[in-house]
Amino acid sequence: MRVLIVESEIELANIWRRHLERLSFEVHHAETSDLAVEAIGDQDFDVIILNLILAEGSALAVSDYAQYRQPNTNVIFVTDTSFFSDGSIFSMTPNARALVRTGTKPEDLAAMVEHYGSHAETQPV
Repeated sequence: MRVLIVESEIELANIWRRHLERLSFEVHHAETSDLAVEAIGDQDFDVIILNLILAEGSALAVSDYAQYRQPNTNVIFVTDTSFFSDGSIFSMTPNARALVRTGTKPEDLAAMVEHYGSHAETQPV
């Protein structure tokens, strides 16, 4: 299973990466929306872990591009704000599967990736 982590905080991305790699996932990391778009254009992903607040660029643009290029890719949004706590992210981005806090336990996030990634592999195009 291939996972793209789009996270500006390198330490946090590395924590998530280590947990996912322990489950034998192939993990790629992009710090900015531009790097994420480039990765999505070059490779297929089953799941994207995407921080809504990036240091550079727009997370929603990344999600839109992923929906266009890889419609079966599922997105797990993470955030440390309450901005989308009303669930509106799910009406704005059809590939959104979850919205969790950045402080979510890495093993819980890994379980979500495993769940949504297995569904991505079985979805018809």
